[in-house]
Amino acid sequence: MSFAPAKEGPGPAAVPAGVGKALAGFLLSGFLQALLGAVLIAWGYHSDPPHFTEVGNYFLSLAVGIVAASGLAKRLMVLRGLSFLLVFACALSCVALSYLALVGPPYAEWWRVAGILVLGIGAGLLNMALFHAISPGYQADPAGTATKGGIWYGLGCLTATLLVASTFYVDTVPILLFMAVVPGIYAFLYARSTYTAAPEGSQPTLRQAMRDFRSPGAILFALLLFFQFGNEWSIGGWLPILLCRRVGLSPEAALRTLALYWLCLTAGRLGAVAILPRVRHGKLLMGSVLAALFGCLILFETDNGFGAATGAFFLGAGYASVYPLVAEAIGRRFPYYHPGFFNGIFSLALVGGLIAPATLGYVAAALGVGVVIGIPLVGTFTVMLLILLIWLESKVTGR
Repeated sequence: MSFAPAKEGPGPAAVPAGVGKALAGFLLSGFLQALLGAVLIAWGYHSDPPHFTEVGNYFLSLAVGIVAASGLAKRLMVLRGLSFLLVFACALSCVALSYLALVGPPYAEWWRVAGILVLGIGAGLLNMALFHAISPGYQADPAGTATKGGIWYGLGCLTATLLVASTFYVDTVPILLFMAVVPGIYAFLYARSTYTAAPEGSQPTLRQAMRDFRSPGAILFALLLFFQFGNEWSIGGWLPILLCRRVGLSPEAALRTLALYWLCLTAGRLGAVAILPRVRHGKLLMGSVLAALFGCLILFETDNGFGAATGAFFLGAGYASVYPLVAEAIGRRFPYYHPGFFNGIFSLALVGGLIAPATLGYVAAALGVGVVIGIPLVGTFTVMLLILLIWLESKVTGR
């Protein structure tokens, strides 16, 4: 992973037709995984008595669903093809959201845990299908395709939060039914398109790809994604509850602050892509980590809405540049593309992103909601350490 500015090249090749629609599917991926952090407020988890263990169960169930989808996705793709997998993933997500609309409180939490598990399976199937669908685009323009996917993903997170915030005073049943329309629209769009998975012989096998992943630098790279997504999703999953209970914001104001966080994260990624060729990557990364640490400290100390918004701004802006830098490293270090390999890396990062807020639920049940800012704080220091280790590894190996 290089920490110098990227050199100007001849420019990316033309992206094949159909890849743009597949990349837009990452908006749905972010939408499905971010709605839990917003809908928890609509379900009343910011109120007394606190049920933080239940929140942890929800995030854990979502993570289990994403992991369980991996094997199922391969079977469906072999039996029915890539286009069917895309449509099925969207349709299953639509059904899961419709079901969750009917089992909100006061129904027992396990009804919702089951629905969120199915939602996680739908999201996991969608991720696998999308990585196969964008394969031609990645081979033409690795860094650009990965970065565009990350930006669409962030827009999906922002969209889910804004939808819940704008309809907060409506009952949760119509909110979730309205949100279920989004994957339904995607199912319709993909049903009118044709995607074919690349034949196995045209790409390295998954075993060959994993052999490259055994190097110390690649392992550090995976850990960096794991902890970084954990940082982002700890805030994305718990920020509204933290602001309602610790700062005293109204649920609507807390959701707007969460939307500001996703906005800064997504806009920051766009800005980072623009300046990557002009700045040293090491300085950009270290500046981003320090900004994120500053945001954590502001959120820990604030007692008003302005401080909460300022903390969310610095956290979103600080976390923003990590993914574009990692996407660029993917393109340089892995010039070939194997969809299963990259889906594995992305799924590992998502699991890290969901295990962190799940752990927060169990810890907060014992120590109080103030501990919510602790894991992102520790995680940000861990990311800083991993950045230094990757820098040392790159110096030693010259890669």
